[in-house]
Amino acid sequence: MYGYYRVASALNQTTVANPQKNAKEVLDLINQAYRKEVGVVVFGELTLSSYTASDLLLNQTLMDAQNDALAYILEETKDISTIAIIGLALLESDRLYNCAVVIQNGKMLGIIPKSYLPNKKEFYEKRQFVSGRDIVRTYTEVLGIEVAFGVDLLFVDNSNMTFGIEICEDLWAVTPPSNNIANNGANLLFNLSASNELIGKHQYREELVRTQSARCMSAYVYSSAGVGESTTDTVFGGHCIISEYGSTIAQNERFLLGSSLIIADVDLERLRWLRLNESSYGDGRRKKTKSIKVGKIPQISKIDRFINPTPFVPSRYADKKHHCEEIVMIQTHALIKRMTHAHISKAVIGISGGLDSTLALLSTHKAFEMMGWNVSDIIAITMPGFGTTSRTKSNAIELCDALGVTLKTVDITELSLQKFEAIEHDKDQHCITYENVQARTRTSILMNIANKEGGLVIGTGDLSEIALGWNTYNGDHMSMYALNCGIPKTLIQYVIEYFKSNRDIAHIIDDILDTPISPELLPHKEDEITQKTEDILGSYQLHDFFLYHFIKYGAKPTKIRHLAQIAFGDEYTKETITKTLKLFLRRFFTQQFKRSCMPDGPKVGTISLSPRADWKMASDADVEVWIDELGE
Repeated sequence: MYGYYRVASALNQTTVANPQKNAKEVLDLINQAYRKEVGVVVFGELTLSSYTASDLLLNQTLMDAQNDALAYILEETKDISTIAIIGLALLESDRLYNCAVVIQNGKMLGIIPKSYLPNKKEFYEKRQFVSGRDIVRTYTEVLGIEVAFGVDLLFVDNSNMTFGIEICEDLWAVTPPSNNIANNGANLLFNLSASNELIGKHQYREELVRTQSARCMSAYVYSSAGVGESTTDTVFGGHCIISEYGSTIAQNERFLLGSSLIIADVDLERLRWLRLNESSYGDGRRKKTKSIKVGKIPQISKIDRFINPTPFVPSRYADKKHHCEEIVMIQTHALIKRMTHAHISKAVIGISGGLDSTLALLSTHKAFEMMGWNVSDIIAITMPGFGTTSRTKSNAIELCDALGVTLKTVDITELSLQKFEAIEHDKDQHCITYENVQARTRTSILMNIANKEGGLVIGTGDLSEIALGWNTYNGDHMSMYALNCGIPKTLIQYVIEYFKSNRDIAHIIDDILDTPISPELLPHKEDEITQKTEDILGSYQLHDFFLYHFIKYGAKPTKIRHLAQIAFGDEYTKETITKTLKLFLRRFFTQQFKRSCMPDGPKVGTISLSPRADWKMASDADVEVWIDELGE
């Protein structure tokens, strides 16, 4: 469903050296996974024999019992389309290999040998096994059936899934096999493991899985042997982890006393397109591999995963301070470099009492404090017009006073009326001309004052406005340095709250955050804002959600809509989401010409719309294909 696949990491109750008992536990978990619409489930290392069987693995009786157990599982899973990855010992050419066997619908699809064998401290695998790292594009016989055998096996479906396998120590190696597996197209990696517990080891293990998923731009599913393994000299806690592109999305409680599954839905379509949109993945060296087609796996009837409604905003509150500090540091250092390079000591900012100008002012003020510059050289200009309310004006003035910056007021009402008269526009006709005359008048004032004072005009427009083209060409669209251009509206609200640590301005920030977003270009009624941006455009929460998924990995509109329905629940109807998404797409395409000549400004997050860096697009591209995909 929309590129999502359900995967599971299984922890089976193990009986050391009793494959038949182990097979029954494995079969029960496979059935559970199938009922829960899992596409692929992975088990721990040497699943059927147990990892701690040790030298008993060199005994014919145990090997025969293991093969009988495998035959039993194959017979009982003929009608199960869930793919299971099970650990077994394989005798091939008078050598014993530690392997993973991939099964589906009662058939063995392929067998992958372990490449790196630990042989130190508590691990002595070379007593029993040999490395299979050089085995490629060959076959072996198991239960009288010829099966593909090699470290180069990849398993593919007819859509987005390509998966590969490595085993335990392989992940801990300097160059894990998963590096090559991912280079050859695998976006889903599995690891059958038997990693014992030591103080703090579980944290390193989780970090290893998580970072490998990031390095390989993949999902990584890890299962480590646990409950029931021998405790003669070591203890196995049974650690199960599912990570996706650097984030752990599911992890179990260790030291469980029974069999269990952890399940997660991973977005493999997103991972495929991220590889095109980000990183140097395409430069990785490919090697010859053997691709094996898998049968149809269970389809997900409903995506069961948290979808962040504000993807630009950290989901963990604990990350707030660090995240905000980084954003502010990027902004301040960018501005410091621009001003020192240009030998300019003054900054000119238009202050409206709104979110964007507030953040630009606060970050500029921070830069001046860091450099020990006189904050009175920050010239804040309030430019009240036909729609300015006393609330926004007083907030702007109070904030400037509290920060100690120089405040100037230039009323644009008369200037705008003069321009209406000059172009023969009826002042009572409140159309786009009425609004844009005011916006360009304000920009002209800022530029002229900057020339007069020898200052730099700081742009206040944010990433969301740039995406939507919600600015006046050669008006607020233009500045000498666009300080907020890399920050979307939802993140700006978040960062402004960070400045509430300054108690002198906390109450002002609270009121600014509570004020409706508005350009205040249309006349107000009884000193109340009548022109509310979100009444015109729709929610900025929705627009930022659309922007993230559209730019980050080129998601289709239908997928964006579906994810929005999951993320926002009952907050917005499907009709509202569709209407707003169509508006987003139309504005994003038609307003590219403004982005093609946008001023310099710092990239802050992973998404930027600068034509010099992240986003290059024809100004006359047609949006019809994207709109049609959404239907009526």
